[in-house]
Amino acid sequence: MIIGITGTFGAGKGTVVEFLKEKGFEHFSVREFLIEEISKRGLEVSQGNMASVANDLRAKNGASYIVEELYRKAALSRGDVVIESLRCPGEVEVLKGKDGFVLWAVDADIENRYTRTIERSDSVGDEKGFSFQQFMQREQEQMGNKDPTMQNLGVCIEMADVVFRNDWTIAELKGKVEKVLEKKIDGNVRPSWDEYFMKLAALVGERSTCLRHNIGAIIVKDKRVITTGYNGSAKGMPNCVEVGCLKDELGIKTGTGHETCRAVHAEMNAIIQGASHGISVEGTTIYCTHTPCTLCARMIVNAGIKRVVSYRDYSDEGARKFLEKANVVLDKIGRPSDKIRFVD
Repeated sequence: MIIGITGTFGAGKGTVVEFLKEKGFEHFSVREFLIEEISKRGLEVSQGNMASVANDLRAKNGASYIVEELYRKAALSRGDVVIESLRCPGEVEVLKGKDGFVLWAVDADIENRYTRTIERSDSVGDEKGFSFQQFMQREQEQMGNKDPTMQNLGVCIEMADVVFRNDWTIAELKGKVEKVLEKKIDGNVRPSWDEYFMKLAALVGERSTCLRHNIGAIIVKDKRVITTGYNGSAKGMPNCVEVGCLKDELGIKTGTGHETCRAVHAEMNAIIQGASHGISVEGTTIYCTHTPCTLCARMIVNAGIKRVVSYRDYSDEGARKFLEKANVVLDKIGRPSDKIRFVD
């Protein structure tokens, strides 16, 4: 088993790695690989030099050079392996095609992460005394790259098979890791109910006609799917695949301009499907690939849906606050695997 570790600054990636090492995992690190290369070049070890040297190595040797080197070493191991500090979506994509590889992500509230980062004294390359604003800026620099060969922590986290939230104690984080290890995530175990239904929602999303996001939703009651929905134009109306995206034409950002967009959202369609067939969705759970927008959040509350499960954030912070005030549970889980295991 080969576990890759990604996540935000100060989230607790090192803590997870140390726990896995205690469990007998052999450790390989992109960070250590880069520190060795930085030292060879006679440069100062810093986060900035790590990013620049990593990008330079990829440009000269190929996008997957670093992780291919680490995977080559890991594959020679006779036991379980953990590869730390994965930050590039292109590299993650390469590793996801390797046998026995799974990706874990660690995340936490940004204020907690900032506090941890400035308090720790044994982490090579972390500047001391930088402000919260500098911390956020440094992180954003590794969040917005559209080039898959460049570092983008946000996309890597979205690609993870398992996401650990680490806003509490080390004991609680280790407990979560222990629970996942007990499942022996190697592609040969049954998914949990949440994982199962989220994967179904992602499959429904493949029917989407939106050019920006393929979003799928399913509504579940008593572990039974009762309705489905995906984002696309209203019945009988031209869709964006045929005529293009109206919001793109008008320069409207994602998360805004709902009244202009020709699409009916996935959550809306799932609720409407229930109404069309006389199926009550009160007291149910809705699984949706993305968190709801404000309009969908209002429909969810009035429809009596009690729980929302998503793996990706939609850019509408107001919706999340609205659901919280309405006592609707909003849970985030890891991105479902894009593979289906057949045992014929």
